[in-house]
Amino acid sequence: MQTSPPPKKNVSTTLLVTVGILRDPTLRRKAMLWIISGAILFLFAGATFFMEWLKEHPLLFIAYWLACAWLTITAALLAIYDLLMLRKEGINEKRRLNASLKNELYSDVLQQPKEK
Repeated sequence: MQTSPPPKKNVSTTLLVTVGILRDPTLRRKAMLWIISGAILFLFAGATFFMEWLKEHPLLFIAYWLACAWLTITAALLAIYDLLMLRKEGINEKRRLNASLKNELYSDVLQQPKEK
């Protein structure tokens, strides 16, 4: 018989996966794609197929639309985080280019022969 791992391992695994998704831009963007797709699917299904059923069950109605809102907010927060990371990368690249240009200009000035 197999026993489930202790809750602490599940939490640490979840945190490691989350950090991995946040740090890798490609994986982060794929996650945003899947989350937005899920939210759109929830929206479409809730507005068409499940409309009558959700009207009959008010608590499920609230839970369903809260789940849809949660997916939407998660995708929006990931998009904001992605924009901030892009901005940070741009600033770091600008600093790196300025430093390399400064080094190149100084090395050219130092290599020029002095005029008498």
